[in-house]
This record gives sequence, C-alpha cells and structure tokens, in this order.
Amino acid sequence: MQFNKAKNEFLEYLEIEQNRSQKTIRNYDHYLTRLEDYAGDIKLSEIDSDLIRKWRLWLNRLASNRDEELSKTTQNYHLIGLRSFLKYCAKRDLKTLSPDKIELARVKRPQVTFLTNEELKRIFEQPKTTSEIGIRDRAILELLFSSGLRVSELVSLDRNNLNLERREFMVRGKGQKDRPIFISNEASDWLKKYLAIRADSSNPLFIRYSGTKSMDNSGDFKRLTPRSIQRMVSKYAALAGIVKHVSPHTMRHSFATDLLMNGADIRSVQTMLGHSNISTTQIYTHITDPHLKAVHEKFHTNEI
Repeated sequence: MQFNKAKNEFLEYLEIEQNRSQKTIRNYDHYLTRLEDYAGDIKLSEIDSDLIRKWRLWLNRLASNRDEELSKTTQNYHLIGLRSFLKYCAKRDLKTLSPDKIELARVKRPQVTFLTNEELKRIFEQPKTTSEIGIRDRAILELLFSSGLRVSELVSLDRNNLNLERREFMVRGKGQKDRPIFISNEASDWLKKYLAIRADSSNPLFIRYSGTKSMDNSGDFKRLTPRSIQRMVSKYAALAGIVKHVSPHTMRHSFATDLLMNGADIRSVQTMLGHSNISTTQIYTHITDPHLKAVHEKFHTNEI
C-alpha cells in the first residue's frame, strides 16, 4: 500500500474509531505530510530505519515560517505522530517499519515557573472589580489557579458545565478524556458574581467585551480565545510588578506546585492535571526539593 492512502485511512480511523478531536487529526496530518514532503508517496514497505534517520536529519535542518530551526520537542511530535501511524499499520498487518524502532530525541526538562502565594495575591488584586470586565477577569484568574485547567479547557467552558454549589464539574481534556475539576470557595464566589451581572443568556462562560459583543453562528456571544486569556494574564502580572514571564500555564504550574508542597501525592496531582503519563507530572518534583530538604533537616539527625 502507498503511504498517502494509508495515511488518509489512519486519519479516518482517528476520527471515527478513536474519536479524536479535529485539532489532533490536523496535527497528525501535518506531521505525516512532512514525511511525505521529504520522501514522496512511497510504499509502506520502503519505510525503514535508514529513511527515518535521513528524515530526522532533514527535520533538524528544516526552518519554520519564522526562519527558526524546529525545536527538538517539535521534532519529537513528528516522531510520535509517525509512531502512532506505524502502530496502526501493525494492527492492520501492513508490512512496514516496526513502531518500536522509532526513538525520540532527548530533550531538556522544561523550566517550570510558578507563582508564590504573595505573587498570587498581588495578581488577583489587579482587575478593577467595579466593572463587568474586571469581575470576569478576577473570576478567570481565580479559576485558573483553583482548578489547574488548561487555557484551552477554560475557554471551552459553558455555563451549564458548572456546579458552583458542589464546587466541582467535569471537563473534557486532551485525548477526549474526561476528568473531575474541583474549585475553591473563592473561585466559586467570583464565578457567581460574574454570572450574576451577566444580562445575556449566551451559553459560553467567558465572553468578549471588546467593542460590541459580536455573535457567533449559533447566536451566542463569542468566547474569549486562548490568546486573549494569555494577554490578560500577562497584563495583570505586569501590573502586579511580577517581572518573570507569567502565562495561563504558569497558573496551572502554580496549582500543581501548591498541591505538592502541601502534601498531595503525585498520582492524585497527575489525575487532577489530566496527564496521561506520570512522567509529565514529574517535572514538578524538583520544585518540591526545598520542601524535602526542610523535612530532612527537621526529622533526620546524624547524631547517634
């Protein structure tokens, strides 16, 4: 079978049988098309270790639209996409390279930035809560830190997703996986204040206020976008005098760090963050090292 035909069948398999999101399918299509750009519409049997080695070299030298080399992490996404495709081929008994022959490049552990309690207090105080926008923004900041939501999950929330009395709800995250979200009294109170001043009946939870509240095709007011949330968080961080880079993901890091520093086990944190692999959650363990050192100094002595 030719590569292009198998690729299209794989993408259909992801959509129909795996129920993957359209964004995920587009990403897989992009990564696999990169192999087709390099090697052409070859036979599956022609995919071997030597071809993949040369393709990896090609990817390493490939410049993005901004004339920057692809990062090792981005290159690994291509390899992960290929490995998933090869697993699909193996499942269908199509003769090609074994997926276990694909090894990912080693990458540096990402630097995790989080906010201290004092920094969080300052950033929460920045929105002017005498206005509807300010109340909305305060609710967003409180919810990000209280829940550990990804920004993509936050902007997708609808009013009817929330249960503010129980202070818990379900969210559908990466890989179409559902997980429970729990929020603090403070976050719940600000969300109630925000919803109380909403005069509309639109379904999206967080809507735009710039200019006029333009409608989408369903007749609802348009949602805030991930980019607008990023700009908003950065603005309030700057107003709070925080010089380090702060993004919605920083709030997620702060959520995870706060849990671990207060004694939560890493498996529970993994579940609350929606990580499919524990190794992803383990990026936070080095943050808690000072805490572990304090425990060591408090409870362990060299005296005999």
